[in-house]
Amino acid sequence: MNIPQSSFPRVVIIGGGFAGIALAKKLSKKEVQVVLIDKHNYHAFQPLLYQVSTGGLEPDSIAYPIRKILKDFPNFFFRLAKVEEIRTEGHLVLTNIGNIAYDYLVMATGAETNYYGNTEIETNSMAMKSIPQSLNLRSLILENFEQALLTDQYHERDALMNFVIVGAGPTGVELAGALAEIKKGILPKDYPDLDTRRVQINLIQSGDRILKEMSVQASEKAEGFLEGLGVQIWKNMRVTGFNGKTVTTNTGESFETATLVWAAGVKGVGVKGLDAKELLVGGNRLKVNTYNQVIGHNNIFAIGDVACMQTKEAPNGHPMMAQPAMQQGKQLGENLVALLENKPLKPFRYKDKGSMATVGRNKAVVDMENFKFQGVFAWYVWMFVHLFFLIGFRNRMVVFVNWVYNYVRFDREARLIIRPFNKDYKMFKD
Repeated sequence: MNIPQSSFPRVVIIGGGFAGIALAKKLSKKEVQVVLIDKHNYHAFQPLLYQVSTGGLEPDSIAYPIRKILKDFPNFFFRLAKVEEIRTEGHLVLTNIGNIAYDYLVMATGAETNYYGNTEIETNSMAMKSIPQSLNLRSLILENFEQALLTDQYHERDALMNFVIVGAGPTGVELAGALAEIKKGILPKDYPDLDTRRVQINLIQSGDRILKEMSVQASEKAEGFLEGLGVQIWKNMRVTGFNGKTVTTNTGESFETATLVWAAGVKGVGVKGLDAKELLVGGNRLKVNTYNQVIGHNNIFAIGDVACMQTKEAPNGHPMMAQPAMQQGKQLGENLVALLENKPLKPFRYKDKGSMATVGRNKAVVDMENFKFQGVFAWYVWMFVHLFFLIGFRNRMVVFVNWVYNYVRFDREARLIIRPFNKDYKMFKD
C-alpha cells in the first residue's frame, strides 16, 4: 500500500462511515499512525439517501471526500481499497491493492441490507443503503413513469405506477412520505397525459405498528400523517417473495409492481477472518466488550453498526444508527490513547439523544427523553439536526438552499435519469 514506516503504533480503520470518521478525528494529532481503508473515497450521509432516491437532493450534496475531512491531520493515510481478509495471527489486513500490517485494527464496516436469505427478493428488489443504490432507485422510479406513457393497458400502467416499500422503520416511512409528496405536487405537472391519481404507495410492516423503535405516540401520529398523504399501510404482513412483477405475502395478499424497495432490515458487513460463529451474534454483528474490543482479541476493535455490545440496558446491542456509531468512535479514540499510555480504559456508555423521522412536508415526529412532539415544529427540528450533522459548509448550504427551494416551489429539480437502470419491462406485457 506504500504506507511509510513509523515509530508510532499503526491503527488501521476499515470503514469511513460515522464511526470510522469519528475515531479518526479523535486520533488526530496523537502519536499514532492512522490508516483508513474504504471502498469509496467519500463519506456518505446515509440518513438523507432517500432524498437522493426521490430527486430532492443530488448525491454530491450528502457526500464528502474522506481525504478532505482529515487533510490537516498528521500521520493520516487513506487508501481506496476493498478488504478481502483479516489474518489475526499475523496482524495483517489483505486487500485488493495489497496488504498492510497493523498494531491495532478497528472494524467500522457498517451495515448492509439484510434479505434474511431470500435470494429472489435480493435479486429483484431495490435497496437504499448507498449512493449508487439510491441513484439506481431514482432512475427506476422515473423510468417507470416514462414506460407508463407508452402503454394503453391499464393493468400494465398500474403496475408501473405502484410502489411497494417493505419495512416501516425511519427509512421506509421517510421514503413513503417523499413518494407521496411527489405524487401530490410533481407528477401531475411532469406527466399531464398520465392519470397520476392511480399512483399507489404501499408500506408493508411485519409488526403491528410502524416506527416500532419510537414511542407509540410517534408511531400513531406518523401513521396518521402517511394515511393523510394517501399511503396505504399494511401491518402484520410479511413479504415472502418478489419475482420482479408480483409481490407475494404470508397473508395471501399480492401486489403487481415494477418497484419493490426493501427496507426491512440490515446486517453488519463482515470480513473473512473475523467471521467465526463464536465471534458473531444475530445480524452478523461482531461481539464486543464494553471497551469495544472484539471478544478474544485484545488489539482488534469493532464500532458502529457492525459491533454488538450486549449489556443489561441493551441486551441486543445498541441501535444500528449514527449516534451510537459516532459516540463509540469518539470513546474508542480516547481508549486507544489510554491503552498506549498504560492507563485504564473507560467502558462505553450510550447517551440516547432521541430519535426522529420526517413524514413529508411540515410533518415529522421527534422522541426525546423527556419530550415528544410531532408536526411542523418537529419538522423544523428534524431539518436543523440533519443540517448540523452534515459534513462540510458547502454541503450544508447546498442542502439548505435545496430544501428552501423545494418548499417554496413545491419542486424536486434533481429528478434526472443520469444513468439508466434498464429494468426488463417485458414481463408486464400481455
